[in-house]
Amino acid sequence: MAKRIIQIEEKVPFKMLVPLSIQHLFAMFGATVLVPFLFGINPAIVLLMNGIGTLLFIFVTKGKAPAYLGSSFAFLAPGNMVIAQFGYEYALGGFIAVGFVGCLLAFIIKKFGVKWIDVVLPPAAMGPVVALIGLELAGSAANTAGLLDEVVNMNNVIVFLVTLLVAIIGSVCFKKFWSVIPILIAVVAGYLTAVCVGIVDFTPVMEAELFALPNFTAPKFNLDAIMMMLPVILVIASEHIGHQVVTSQIVGRDLIKDPGLDRTLFGDNFSTMISGFLGSVPTTTYGENIGVMALTGVYSVQVIAGAAILSVICSFIGPLAALIETIPNPVIGGISFLLYGMIGVSGLRILVDEHVDYGNSVNMMLTSVVFVTGLSGVALHIGNISLSGMVLAALVAMIMSLAFFIFSKLHWLNEESEEPKDML
Repeated sequence: MAKRIIQIEEKVPFKMLVPLSIQHLFAMFGATVLVPFLFGINPAIVLLMNGIGTLLFIFVTKGKAPAYLGSSFAFLAPGNMVIAQFGYEYALGGFIAVGFVGCLLAFIIKKFGVKWIDVVLPPAAMGPVVALIGLELAGSAANTAGLLDEVVNMNNVIVFLVTLLVAIIGSVCFKKFWSVIPILIAVVAGYLTAVCVGIVDFTPVMEAELFALPNFTAPKFNLDAIMMMLPVILVIASEHIGHQVVTSQIVGRDLIKDPGLDRTLFGDNFSTMISGFLGSVPTTTYGENIGVMALTGVYSVQVIAGAAILSVICSFIGPLAALIETIPNPVIGGISFLLYGMIGVSGLRILVDEHVDYGNSVNMMLTSVVFVTGLSGVALHIGNISLSGMVLAALVAMIMSLAFFIFSKLHWLNEESEEPKDML
């Protein structure tokens, strides 16, 4: 029996809304708090601005695009370089500048439309690009679970397997309401298993203050710091388009057209700007939450908004945020293992649904080169920015697609120009 789909605009009863929202919160939490840790700042401000940014995104997109905005990893390398050379305040200025350029790009897209996407990223290229969003993170999921350690801890393996198996069994076998919260159930099962094997430390919960204000930081601007950060726009634009395509595939609606790529891109980058002004890290649509939607069939924006509100609440209540932070890596790894795979399958689904003809050598070349580029580990360095994985694959796909498009047009023109000679 096919599970019931809860569409984007559908309202969800409160008794379902809370656990469904908590499920999304758990899915993104591990990754979203990792970024502030790597930047050396308190994650409370990030939880606050992720929640506010998500609500802003929902407002900008008129509630038509289900997406949770979490901390962006694309800024880590240039961000740390700016912090080391100038300080965190100047990194915030760089975040704001990149967000502003992203908003300008959204206005350009609004002016000139999105038909160019079909030219630069046809299905034969878009499919593997979207698949790479999940596939290139496969190693990250395994590493988070502790499966790639030199000496693998069997307690980690046990927790990972329990989490993964409960998520799989729940997705296949659970009925009615239970069938839409398999991720939440798997997290709880994995957490309890982790407690039993002794890898959960409750010290942060005991030491956390009941109520605390997030640390706000004012940005400062420096042209050199901004120029070090600007190339990230290539990464986040490619990532955003890929996320909107895969979400469209999952929910069965073309989000590129409605609410429009201009609105989703603006909402994403406007959130990054606001975060920078208040001292938080840049935001981006999150693959983990896309994976939750693919797995559960729950696309309701109301659920996403609920997760955003819970994130805001967590930023002020110390023990609650600390309790979620105690979720061990093998639990997060077990969930990610499945969710990233779901995103990869969504990319392959594009190839199937679009009936890509691999008897056509152009399609064969596009898909082949894009996959190998994304999975090979090859990197292109532009200043302080390193393009690799899905982002480099998307860039290569665009160049190849444009080259094939131009060649086909020139070939057609040559045939047209030669036709009168043949007739003579």
